[in-house]
Amino acid sequence: MKNNRRNFIKWSGLSGFGIGLAPSLVLKAKAEKQSSHLMVEGEANKPPHRLPSMIQNYYIDKVREISKKHSDRIYGLKTKKDALEYQAEIKNKIKDCLGPFPEKIPLNPVITGKLEREGFTVEKVIYESRPGFKVTANLYIPKNNGQPMPAVLGTCGHTREAKSSAYQYFAQSLARKGYVVLIIDCIGQGERLQYPTPGRESATKWGVTEHIYAGNPLTLVGDSMAGWFVWDAIRGIDYLCSRPEVDHKYIGVTGNSGGGTQTTWLCGVEPRLTMAAPSCFVTTIRRNLENQEVQDAEQYAPKGLAKGLDHFDFIAAMAPKPVILITQEKDFFDTRGTQETFEMLQHYYKLLGAEENIQLFRGDDYHGYHQPAREAMYGFFNQVTKISNDGKEPEFELEKDEDLWCTPAGQLSKDESKTIPEILKKQSIEIGKKRGTVSSSNLKKALVEALRLPEKFEVSDYRIYRARKEPLFPRPFVTDMFVETERGIHNAVYKLTEENIYSRPHGSPQKVILYVSHLEMDDELINDEKIREILSDHSDHAIYTCDLRGIGQTESNTHVSYSIPYNKEYFYGMLSNMMGEPLIGKRTYDLLCILNWLESLGHTEITILGNGWGCQPATFASVLNENVKKVILKNALSSYSDIAESTFYNWPVSAFPMNVLNHFDLPDCYLDLKRKNLEILGMWDAQAGEEK
Repeated sequence: MKNNRRNFIKWSGLSGFGIGLAPSLVLKAKAEKQSSHLMVEGEANKPPHRLPSMIQNYYIDKVREISKKHSDRIYGLKTKKDALEYQAEIKNKIKDCLGPFPEKIPLNPVITGKLEREGFTVEKVIYESRPGFKVTANLYIPKNNGQPMPAVLGTCGHTREAKSSAYQYFAQSLARKGYVVLIIDCIGQGERLQYPTPGRESATKWGVTEHIYAGNPLTLVGDSMAGWFVWDAIRGIDYLCSRPEVDHKYIGVTGNSGGGTQTTWLCGVEPRLTMAAPSCFVTTIRRNLENQEVQDAEQYAPKGLAKGLDHFDFIAAMAPKPVILITQEKDFFDTRGTQETFEMLQHYYKLLGAEENIQLFRGDDYHGYHQPAREAMYGFFNQVTKISNDGKEPEFELEKDEDLWCTPAGQLSKDESKTIPEILKKQSIEIGKKRGTVSSSNLKKALVEALRLPEKFEVSDYRIYRARKEPLFPRPFVTDMFVETERGIHNAVYKLTEENIYSRPHGSPQKVILYVSHLEMDDELINDEKIREILSDHSDHAIYTCDLRGIGQTESNTHVSYSIPYNKEYFYGMLSNMMGEPLIGKRTYDLLCILNWLESLGHTEITILGNGWGCQPATFASVLNENVKKVILKNALSSYSDIAESTFYNWPVSAFPMNVLNHFDLPDCYLDLKRKNLEILGMWDAQAGEEK
């Protein structure tokens, strides 16, 4: 058996990823490519896929540049004053990435049961992190003489039962050594499924898929799953601090994999922490990207790369407090990146006079919180607290899952707790009422801001490949080009003609129709009858078609094994959001460059025809470009609010501009485009199906 990510689930080692391979029927993408059943002779039989590495290489170049600047900046810090000034700077940046956080409300904790065990008690706790949004947890309390004790927040990785899984090992062991431990169920696991169905099942899939599926639409309101996870943990610290058993001078956090993520993020924002032990997460963003290591929604900090942040910074924000980084030699989270981060932290802690407070443990195993790693954590925390000299883990039996449940059926009911889709729906409705209708002049400003568009839209160059004949295209000959819109980005553009043309295109006639594809223009020019009909009806127009970046001819060959729809679109969509440049904004930029290029050729009267995913960039570009005289949209998304207010949806996160609903919604654009004779041929709803 290959040692791939899905074969690392070794419960003895507390593996962090319990991932199922089959997505639910609810999530099956309605936009999957169909076979080209009408193909005959011509290259469209096997559409040219000339630049499959373009998107990956583009982001690698970008991230390497950011990483180099980051490393140079850290090693350029020479004094304690430099380090403290840098720390103040990154703390503000981290809050901006993970926030905005809601106002704190009363926790309203409820203890639903207790387990009396030798040496400690387990309380089953439910607290409220947001209004109506509940967190299920277990509180382990040592039986001692009543003196306040150090406390540890336990964050769980990707295991179905979360707090009642094998993460009990560290919770019980710490309690036996004299620590109060609060271990919490994270969103989408344990008793906190966001799409629950009978039998403790999920309508999507517990864990990874729920994190991503519930997290993607949060983008629309300027929120993130990373922020939600962190906030639950912050409120967990609030609960620990509310307990009389806890000594506030010693509060730690530890977790593995997804729990290592929560631990790392919490180090960046929680000043009450005095020690931390993130396991099997900390590496570098560059290593994750280059290794094509896709992560959950909560593992991407929006705008983090744009602000020059890396995993290092979340730990440095806590310096000089003690932190031990835990990694495994055989982990898919590249231990080389862990080493690189550790060495930078050694330099940073040394500037603060506390080099001994940053430590590294590297195990010889696969991904997981294995016993040697747990014992390294026990020993490290003991050095800080002096509560115990015992760094070993005793033998004991784990509790049964159901014995640790806080609810009778092992799942918060809809009456007991709201879900993220319910909360997001209410928020979207409130934002819509506040936003109102956006005027034409304000709409353009809002588009530029939400899409992060630059001032200029220029084509630096374009390639012309050997022309070819495609008998089933609306016109039989293809001038095959790649238009460069920025360094490393080439967009496939066809000019369809009645005669074979090998040379550069010319702007005759002035009228032109530009088709913006859904998934792949080669397939759609043959098999989408409506698109063929519309293009054929424009007999007095020049015909151009395009696949924007990452679509069709430049669709990435990146291997993404996650069982989610549009997984490559998710990978690069989230990466783009970390860059502070939403992928839908970059595609709109590409289209605006192509429109200006067409104008430079002499085409000054432009009709845009958008299809499916291509409708959004077509819509935005048409609002902003005055040479677009007519707009035709086939299967356009009805509204972003429709997605935010629906429990289920079938659109990729790459189609979501960050915080768009606080700026505008698609109906504002459609209203504005009435001045350009907008024609909508079928509207798609949140599930990418025809609106009823």
